[in-house]
Amino acid sequence: MTKLTPAQIKAALPQVPAWTRKGAVISRTFAFENFLAAIKFVNAVAKAAEKANHHPDIDIRWNKVTLALSTHDAGGLTEKDFALAVRFDGLV
Repeated sequence: MTKLTPAQIKAALPQVPAWTRKGAVISRTFAFENFLAAIKFVNAVAKAAEKANHHPDIDIRWNKVTLALSTHDAGGLTEKDFALAVRFDGLV
């Protein structure tokens, strides 16, 4: 997978408006009613990530789950990151 150029990243960001970019990573924090709902979401994320063979960094804090995406072997953001961000948004 090829790393996106800054112009391509700028064009892709509107597809995932709730996500923020910091350097070579896009991330989003999802808030849920309680811990069990957050874990249910994490399990759905894990299944989608396995299917896509692309895995986010996951931080769980009681009812909040932060996902961070970057394609490490490409050295930055790729189309794969944005496609998975859209998929994760659809899991909520």
